[in-house]
Amino acid sequence: MARTVRVEYAGAVYHVMCRGNNGDAIFLADRDRDAFLKTLGESCDQTGWIVHAFVLMDNHYHILLETPEANLVAGMKWLQGTYTQRFNSENRQRGHLFQGRYKSLIIDPEEDSYFSTVSSYIHLNPVRAKMCSNPSIYKWSSCRYFSNRRMRKPKWLSVKRVMSSVNARNGNEYAAYINQRTVEELDPDRSEELLQARRVLQRGWVMGDTAFRDEMLDFIKNK
Repeated sequence: MARTVRVEYAGAVYHVMCRGNNGDAIFLADRDRDAFLKTLGESCDQTGWIVHAFVLMDNHYHILLETPEANLVAGMKWLQGTYTQRFNSENRQRGHLFQGRYKSLIIDPEEDSYFSTVSSYIHLNPVRAKMCSNPSIYKWSSCRYFSNRRMRKPKWLSVKRVMSSVNARNGNEYAAYINQRTVEELDPDRSEELLQARRVLQRGWVMGDTAFRDEMLDFIKNK
């Protein structure tokens, strides 16, 4: 089966994720997570990427990122390749670290509701995995920079668009928003509804209205 064409254009927004090879861990210790974030920051310096949200889990990661230039493929190749080299060197391993191609869901950059949906999905990952009950205190996520605006955030992380998308004017309002989303996420009466919504993010390739989807299909056909 032919590989899906990567959609790249200036100003594109993506939900990017990738898992470890065979489902194995891509972070064995906090030093690995620090190394990944350092490498991500270097990628942003090289490419001009803007990160709107991220989370690092044990065997995968999620990033909501914007590419001011059409350079997702080159940037991701450098990010994952460089981190793999650093991980293998630090942990005395060799071979592939990531499982196949990374997944990239192209998102309509003009619609705020998609920013709130994807960023919340990303920030709630540790809750779904039962790694914490409060996403604002999970160390390896951008959520804490939204909930506590006094924290010094990485220069490559932008909080404005996500804050605006959930109508939060400050950290307290964002914390209240994500706490409410956590309650909803853990509500057994909404489990099937939320599962269906998550499948769009996990299995789809585009997130937008019909016009945006048609535009992306035309882009692929003309490649």
